[in-house]
Amino acid sequence: MSFEPLPSDFYGFENSLSTQEKDLILRLREYLETEVRPLVNDHWARAAFPMQVVKGLADLGLYGMPWKETQPFANSAVFRGWIALEIARVDASIATLVGMQNGLVMGSIGVGGSPEQRAEWLPKLASGELLGCFGLTEPLSGSDSAQGLTTIARREGDHWVLNGAKRWIGNGTIADIAIIWAKSAEDGQVKGFIVPTSTPGFSATKIENKQALRIVQNADIVLTDVIVAEENRLQLANSFRETAAVLRLTRAEVAWAAVGNSMGAYEAAVSYSKERIQFGKQIGAHQLVQDLLVKSLGNITSSIGVVTRVSQMLDEGVQRDEHASLAKAFTTSRMRETVAWSREVFGGNGIVLDNDVIRHFADAEAIYSYEGTREMNTLIVGRTITGKAAFV
Repeated sequence: MSFEPLPSDFYGFENSLSTQEKDLILRLREYLETEVRPLVNDHWARAAFPMQVVKGLADLGLYGMPWKETQPFANSAVFRGWIALEIARVDASIATLVGMQNGLVMGSIGVGGSPEQRAEWLPKLASGELLGCFGLTEPLSGSDSAQGLTTIARREGDHWVLNGAKRWIGNGTIADIAIIWAKSAEDGQVKGFIVPTSTPGFSATKIENKQALRIVQNADIVLTDVIVAEENRLQLANSFRETAAVLRLTRAEVAWAAVGNSMGAYEAAVSYSKERIQFGKQIGAHQLVQDLLVKSLGNITSSIGVVTRVSQMLDEGVQRDEHASLAKAFTTSRMRETVAWSREVFGGNGIVLDNDVIRHFADAEAIYSYEGTREMNTLIVGRTITGKAAFV
């Protein structure tokens, strides 16, 4: 099967990938269409997680792409972005799973772990043997995580004792290990810890009644005198700077996932516009419907340009926080418009889950908010523009 850019990649950006990267994209598309698409609506409706996809995605080599210990071949940040996009156009929850495992969890170890920790943990996560979660956000600390963490780590000899709570932790109830970020009682600096979820005092409770990214198993986590060996403290993560470095790596991929979610909604609308008959002809032959589709495609095309360049900057070693923040703020705002216009094409049928578009519509709200809200990302970019911080 020869490689073709997605129909919603109107300018053919995806053609710039290498032959090896395109080959993996083709295998990923086949897996998504045969193994993922048939089950996502049912699992989304039940807020259930299809555990079989963890190993299926691992077998494709999708976890650990950035790290020399686990990458199946040398690859670019642009390619990793396309992976996020391709998955999200089928289902944003599954894209979130890959982003957490590959970016937040393995990224924490890749950025903050010692060579020994990288060698021990990264291969197990890349193979799907272990599933991880990332514990930063707290019940009363989200956007202000740099200063507002209340989870405390107290050093006692050759181990640490963790006490606190985390909220909105994806994979929290199904993960084998958790990356927990906590303030040291000794120096007040944020440190990272690899915590097996079977550790006494660690508990995770699923957040119920969530109406976006319903397949993702978000949890409230409580840590009560959780004992973690010093060898499981991320040895190179000694301040929030390392935490921010992990978020910088993943924020741009969330922007790519936002574009993919837009594409999924848009492609569903295009297909429907060729099937639905009103006033004696396909609704795609009506001017107002074409207007909605063209505006959606314009949003998608401009967003691909933004995320492509920001990932190129990561490969070039020149990407800064404000670059990733602008990409996330811009693409998620355009996504919100696009999923609404795409749902509008369906009329009343757009609220039926069988037609897919309402899932993309609802999931957009979570993507819009997590990994940095539009407001926080705007303030990061605004500080660069004006030289003045306006966070409070």
